[in-house]
Amino acid sequence: MNPMPEAVSTLNRRPQHKRQQRSTIDPVGLSAPEMAHEGALLAQFLRDNSPVTILTGAGISTASGIPDYRDEHGNWKRKQPVQHQEFMQSLDVRRRYWARSLVGWPVMQNAAPNGAHLFIQTLEQQSMVHQVITQNVDRLHQKAGSARTIDLHGRADEVICMSCGERHNRHDWHQVCASLNPHFGNLQADVAPDGDADLEMDFSGFNVPDCQQCEGIMKPDVVFFGDNVPRPRVDECFKAIDESRALLVIGSSLMVYSGFRFARHASLTNKPLAILTRGRTRADELATLKLDADISMTLQRASAELTD
Repeated sequence: MNPMPEAVSTLNRRPQHKRQQRSTIDPVGLSAPEMAHEGALLAQFLRDNSPVTILTGAGISTASGIPDYRDEHGNWKRKQPVQHQEFMQSLDVRRRYWARSLVGWPVMQNAAPNGAHLFIQTLEQQSMVHQVITQNVDRLHQKAGSARTIDLHGRADEVICMSCGERHNRHDWHQVCASLNPHFGNLQADVAPDGDADLEMDFSGFNVPDCQQCEGIMKPDVVFFGDNVPRPRVDECFKAIDESRALLVIGSSLMVYSGFRFARHASLTNKPLAILTRGRTRADELATLKLDADISMTLQRASAELTD
């Protein structure tokens, strides 16, 4: 899950690097030549600027069956997910979260990498990628074989005690939750982002297990909205961008500051910035190359260009 947006300071200076010609193409009804053109632009960006750091968002995982939070205009599709302080302070919120996770988490757990994840892993093997920073908590980059990945917002496949740090595999933890709540079996609901589900009911009878070591609060090892990304992790991301020749954003609207700050950093340090996603993003004015297009098709075309 992604943290809350923060106020963004007005940029005091514009980036000084020479911008590539921006390409903003309407993704609706693209012809085959136009699709090929987008792939060629991205392939050329990678040739000219490798190794790049890649920042990925929810849009890269929708083809794997994991819903995203925002539409093409950057607006919320549903209510915002659980807030960190609410989760920590309210047993009722924790009951609601874990009950809904019984429905939503298996979808994320069973999701498989799609062509976009595999394309990035191939670029990594070819030394065209210095680092992958992902805002997603689904671990699909790792499932695809990417070895140089920073999980900016943590990982949903583990739970951690907020008091003693005890860790458990989330699958095992869900088995505990299910065994304690047989009366919540066979729940049906639409799946929501990050292992959640659009389920509304009376959760007051749901039994939430505590830490087996200290009876502390157990929480997925992810950064909930309202919480902060650990500073060492943020610094690691800035370092990766500094050590790369460019930043490529795929599948993120960059509406939350935790991701936008890296696009801004690339711009302020004169690194070329390319963005591939559907719709507008918060960093469109900073981009040297903006491709408003289907992610999978564009990466497929770029892959063909790079292998020619």
